[in-house]
Amino acid sequence: MAGDSIAVVDLDRCQPDRCNYECMNYCPPNRTGKECIVERSDYFGEDEPHEGGDDQILISEEICLGESCGICVEKCPFDAIEIINLPQELDENPTHRYGENAFGLYGLPAPESGTVTGILGPNGIGKTTAVRILAGEIEPNLGRHTDTPSWDEVMDAYRGTGLQSYLAELREGDVTVARKPQYVDKIPSSFSGITRELIEGVDERGVADEITERLDIQPVLDQPIDTLSGGELQRVALAATLVRDADFYFLDEITPYLDIGQRVTASRLIQDLAADGDRSMLVVEHDLAVLDLLADSIHVAYGEPSAYGVITDPKSTKSGINEYLSGYLDNENMRIRQEAIEFEQHAPRVASNTDTLVEYPALSKSYGEGEFSLDIEAGEIRNNEVLGIVGPNGIGKSTFAKMLAGKLDPDEGSLDANLDISYKPQYVDIDQPMRVDAFLSSITDQFGSSYWETEIAQPLQLQRIMEQNLTDLSGGERQRVAIAACLSKDADLYLLDEPSAHLDVEQRVLATRAIRRYTENHKATAMVIDHDIYVIDLLADRLQVFDGQPAEHGHADQPVGMREGMNEFLANLDVTFRRDQRTGRPRINKPGSQKDREQKNAGEYYYAPADDEEL
Repeated sequence: MAGDSIAVVDLDRCQPDRCNYECMNYCPPNRTGKECIVERSDYFGEDEPHEGGDDQILISEEICLGESCGICVEKCPFDAIEIINLPQELDENPTHRYGENAFGLYGLPAPESGTVTGILGPNGIGKTTAVRILAGEIEPNLGRHTDTPSWDEVMDAYRGTGLQSYLAELREGDVTVARKPQYVDKIPSSFSGITRELIEGVDERGVADEITERLDIQPVLDQPIDTLSGGELQRVALAATLVRDADFYFLDEITPYLDIGQRVTASRLIQDLAADGDRSMLVVEHDLAVLDLLADSIHVAYGEPSAYGVITDPKSTKSGINEYLSGYLDNENMRIRQEAIEFEQHAPRVASNTDTLVEYPALSKSYGEGEFSLDIEAGEIRNNEVLGIVGPNGIGKSTFAKMLAGKLDPDEGSLDANLDISYKPQYVDIDQPMRVDAFLSSITDQFGSSYWETEIAQPLQLQRIMEQNLTDLSGGERQRVAIAACLSKDADLYLLDEPSAHLDVEQRVLATRAIRRYTENHKATAMVIDHDIYVIDLLADRLQVFDGQPAEHGHADQPVGMREGMNEFLANLDVTFRRDQRTGRPRINKPGSQKDREQKNAGEYYYAPADDEEL
């Protein structure tokens, strides 16, 4: 099957000490005397170094019958094997492959001076591998992991492409790189000083004051880095990257923990830096509204997570996002998803009147003189609805949630909600020394039932991580487990704080559908706090808007319909959205554009008739 299929063995899941080598014993070529599936020690020999244990398996892709057979995939008790047919249009040689039966990457993004290039695709599809190659951390092996090609051969492979000049400069050591990490919550484990020391210590352009002012992190400059919130850490990480003097900037997820206003500010800052000189900006981002606003062009990444990934040639931002959502890439003539990701193509839902779950009076809470205070207008939460909660960071959304849960008493107003609340916090901390399946089974007696598998496990794509330890999960995997844990409990109110963080676009849609379906089938009520307008747009029936001065005073209106609520919220931010004609997705209008001015004059910040024109 050489050239048209690949075999992938997950060495973290391959456990020969707990099986009887069913994959070997049932493999048709093996049963005819061929050595298709063997132990790694038999393939590599005793002295040759290799990944994995000697008794773990290796599959010969030359002998394997391909996906049409798939017997080893079915027989493996630990789901450690994948046999995947590659698209016929794919070039035969990958850009880089990590080893025998390991992940392979096809294609590379092309950084372009003075522009912001985006990468859009699922997690585990090779985006980080591509960046490591462009940063000079990995030399591309063209798939020859046992016979590493020379740089001359690599250059020949990319001769005549947009990457030729970049790789030539990289080869000569003439490219400097600045990278923002994906998981900013890990920064305190590698830096223990004051925030100012971190930023000024890498300020190679002498712009620390300007950058910190635009990102509004001056108030925390003299605080220890380990005392900062997730949103503050995200902005500090961005500042510490952008003050560097580099040729190539790689920004891995700029939006987690940031509110929509901070996201727009960060986007404009990145665009300004790209336009000021010969700098290349490469951004991986899952918030489509921000990516749409930020990027000049995008590469779509597709494939099978952890198996292989393909990065397309650059596309216009609008076309690339729309093709990705539709599941079909026009130029490549490639279907990457069976179903399109769809958005409502009509005005926001009109809130329906249902029975009330809880009424609450006007409430107030103060943390002391000169400290943060919060005022909440009287309102109600209805049965069988999803109530979206929007507003800046540090404005009191979590304080309100704690008062509803009875974990915090208001200073004024009597709140006797007596609600059983299942709560997923903003910062997921489930570092318990146990496996995912053990953790989830300890939460619900429905674990493993056909209903639980269909309604929770499958939409949240938990099957392949059930046997992993919680401490080994990525940020996105941990988020999905936390959402599952929240929905698996019996409760009157399900409260999820930023469930979209670290999820890719498809995972966000699947998680949103899981939350929505669960509330409908159980006639349950959910409150969802999130800064991704797409998630709120897909999920919420009504909206509650928080405003005020972050870290000083917050005010919460009573819940209202989506249109009224989003208009109020976006007017506070001076940001307008329109809907794309082809997909119905919300798009941020460029500030000062004709459409932006028209909608502001009409008071329609959230929704306007579809307009396919680039503004």
